[in-house]
Formats: sequence, structure tokens, C-alpha cells
Amino acid sequence: MEPILETRQLSHIYSPGTPFEHNALRAVDLTAYRGEYLGVIGRTGSGKSTLIQHLNGLLKPTSGQVLLNGTDIWSSKEATRAARFQVGLVFQYPEYQLFEETVYKDIAFGPKNMGLDEGEIDRRVREAAAFVELDDEILEKSPFELSGGQKRRAAIAGVIAMEPSVLILDEPTAGLDPAGVERILGNIQAYHRARNATVIIVSHSMEEMARTADRLVVMHDGAIPFQGPPREIFTHAQELEEMGLGVPQITRVFQRLRALGAEVDPSVYTVAQARDAILAALGKGAV
Repeated sequence: MEPILETRQLSHIYSPGTPFEHNALRAVDLTAYRGEYLGVIGRTGSGKSTLIQHLNGLLKPTSGQVLLNGTDIWSSKEATRAARFQVGLVFQYPEYQLFEETVYKDIAFGPKNMGLDEGEIDRRVREAAAFVELDDEILEKSPFELSGGQKRRAAIAGVIAMEPSVLILDEPTAGLDPAGVERILGNIQAYHRARNATVIIVSHSMEEMARTADRLVVMHDGAIPFQGPPREIFTHAQELEEMGLGVPQITRVFQRLRALGAEVDPSVYTVAQARDAILAALGKGAV
């Protein structure tokens, strides 16, 4: 796979030389690959938000590098500016950042700042709105007339409209009901598939990450103790618990079944895998 975004020995210290000094990132090495769906998990204070704010140049490293397509994003003003358009960042509760008169204008804000012509801006706004299932009628409304879920999708569309090579989302499903969660995740996956964009999602939900991510990065105390496919990560159940995390509920069930002597795979981490594993075990007479 081709690397698109990398950190090399990335470190960040808040308020250095003061009583409030805090080492938020400690020599982090991370590679995100083109077209990958990457999940970043970790408890509050683990360094997740600090990490992703470095990936598009919102924060400057205390030491180390952030590379986009092999170029240090701090090597020149042009490289930094390019990173801020090519790496789109959606903050937690992005609906609070809506401010324009209409949804259309809000989605168009990023493309306008890119200096695009009106025709290209219109195309991007309408395509981004389609990805998040907002119709033309909604585009003419004030953002403040929308439901909470619609506001969230409009805010995400505003970042998608810049057509970033890397789309980063910080807890995109926070505070949504189950239907809203599924809709947002479906919108993100549709964009991922259609554009072959790299998607990086920060989440506390092990179930969501288990179902959607190709690879997981675990953050703890400003470092990355584990990274790899979900099946591999969730075998570290005890270590994850000690970090204040956990594993999907279905994984707990299968680990318990295994402990009781059932011949099942304890690394199962989705309901679909669980169904197949139970059917296979029943066929062998093992459960």
C-alpha cells in the first residue's frame, strides 16, 4: 500500500517550561495509507485530538515531522496551506461551527477559500450534499432550521466539498441516536468508496470501529502501544482494559465461551463474524 500521511517521531509539549507543561505526544510514528479506513481509539487524554490536529497543520510539532505525500507539511508556507486543504478535519460536534445564511453557503465556504470558480464550487457543493443525503430544498434553508442530524451532515459536507485526499473525523457519531449513527457512518463509507479517500476516524466506540475500520491505532499516554487489524487489536483485551478501553461486547462473549471450553474463535469482533462462527461450531458439534 502507498503511504499518504505519515508522522515521524512526532512529539508535542503544551506550555513548555511552565508549571502546566504537558507532554501530549511522545515520538509517535504513524502511517496512513492511500484509500485506507483507519480508526484511532483511546481514552480521553490519550493524545488522539492532539495527534489529528497535527495532521493538517493546526498544531505545529514540538519535534518530529508530519509528511503528506512524502513532503514535510511545515517545509514551506505553500506546503502548510496545501495540507490544510488536502487533509480535511471534522471536529467533534461540527454542527456548532455552522454560521452562514444558508446550508449551501456553509458547504461552499471551503471551496470558495480555495479560489475555485462558481461552476466548480456549485458542483462540489451539490456532490458533497448528495454524499450526506441533503437534498436541494435543504440547501436553501438556514442551517439553524435543520435537525441535529442534518446539521451534523451539513458540517461534514462542508469538509467533503474541498475534496480532501484525507478525511479526518473526531467522534463523528457522538450524541446521535442509533439511526443517526448508522446514517453518518453510511455517508462516510460512501465517500470513502466513491473517492478512494483515506478516512481517519477517532472514536470511543469499539463496536463502530470493529465494523468499519481496516486498521486500528490505539493511543495511550501520548504514544501508540498497538496498531493493526481489528482482529489482532482485540486479542489484547486485558491490556486494553488496563488503558481504560475495552473490546466489543461480542468479543467478550466469544472469549468467555472459549474459556468455558467451546471451540470458537475468541478474536471474533462483529455480529456477522459471530453468526458465522456459531453456525460453523454447531456444524462441528462443538457448541
